[in-house]
Amino acid sequence: MSLLATKDLTIRFGGHVAVNAVTCAFQPGTLTAIVGPNGAGKTTYFNLISGQLKATAGQVTLDGRDISGLSASERTRAGLGRAFQLTNLFPRLTVLENVRLAVQAARDGKHRRGLNLWSIWSDHEALTQRADEILAAVALADKESELVANLPHGDQRKLEVALLMGLESKVFMFDEPTAGMNAAEAPVILNLIRKLKEDASKTILLVEHKMDVVRELADRIIVLHNGTLVADGDPATVIASPIVQEAYLGIAPKEAA
Repeated sequence: MSLLATKDLTIRFGGHVAVNAVTCAFQPGTLTAIVGPNGAGKTTYFNLISGQLKATAGQVTLDGRDISGLSASERTRAGLGRAFQLTNLFPRLTVLENVRLAVQAARDGKHRRGLNLWSIWSDHEALTQRADEILAAVALADKESELVANLPHGDQRKLEVALLMGLESKVFMFDEPTAGMNAAEAPVILNLIRKLKEDASKTILLVEHKMDVVRELADRIIVLHNGTLVADGDPATVIASPIVQEAYLGIAPKEAA
């Protein structure tokens, strides 16, 4: 059974169909790269899945549950984690406090206590221990006392991954995770994604323009063109297909032959 799926997912802006009846299922333990030329509908498709946009038609299911009517925040609580598009950081709190908020939110959600995000953290050793483990995993342990507002761009992105880990997300969605990062910062984020791939219970979706990153990380590629799903399969097969060579790489069929 797929962990995440869309069925006939569609959105129209006036007379323009930005995403056109996309049906796709995503399995646990896989990283799927979503590629296509500029304007293909990749980020719009992401926005429909994560709830930033309301679909004109179609359905999104998570772990067999229809989440189409849920808000973005409700989808996050259900286990759908999205990084790098809308920041969920608290800039005036420390790095450690940010992660502990996420860890407590996950714990309180499981116990149906409601979120008490501003409780005194010294009374919750288990939360602090889990937050420390996550910060070590994302290479931020040495910055746990720093205010988030003072972190460089790359560290803020690492912290976003840490928050999704703290929330115990089932699905991790990354929209161009290395955008705006320098040559030293980008490999750190890519290594974090590699580590997440080791957990066979998680599903990862990645929008990325850099084909070297896609080739290295993806188990599967789907291609959107003019809002329509035009290719789906293993990376080597999809990248070599004529429709991708033409639509994504700009190579005419006779040139790709």
